[in-house]
Amino acid sequence: MRTQIKRKRQRKTDYKARIALLKSGIPRIVIRLTNKYIVLQSVESDQAQDKITLEVSSKDLLKNGWDEKFKGSLKSLPAAYLTGLVFAKKIGKGEFIVDTGLAVHKPKNRIYSSVNGLVDGGLKVHVDPAVFPAKERLEGKHMKEELQTMILKIKSTMEKNG
Repeated sequence: MRTQIKRKRQRKTDYKARIALLKSGIPRIVIRLTNKYIVLQSVESDQAQDKITLEVSSKDLLKNGWDEKFKGSLKSLPAAYLTGLVFAKKIGKGEFIVDTGLAVHKPKNRIYSSVNGLVDGGLKVHVDPAVFPAKERLEGKHMKEELQTMILKIKSTMEKNG
């Protein structure tokens, strides 16, 4: 019986998916969900060596108008969308592949909310729009009114500056 590679055994890396991403030659946008934040990274690979060229976290929303008292909401669906929007504005234009790692691919979740922000920000990402959350959820209609106004304010400033 053959021994598996350590990271595969620990369920941290899917090597079959990784090799397919590397062979494409297209830069990746890695999306990771932590317990507090959403992290987006632009990664380019050269001979299987990854180099991060840009990183944006939902923590960066605090600099863009997110109220400090709602710091616990930085992992919400609207925060994921706005993080994707901020990332897209910082990186400019281009074509990317989304790398979600071993995260569960469930439609209308925070990962696809971030991808929706990337697409609305002007990046070319191959994705089916049917997996995106509803616009009302992205604008925080299900949240407190204070949060709704703050989210719409940040979104409008991002669209103006873009």
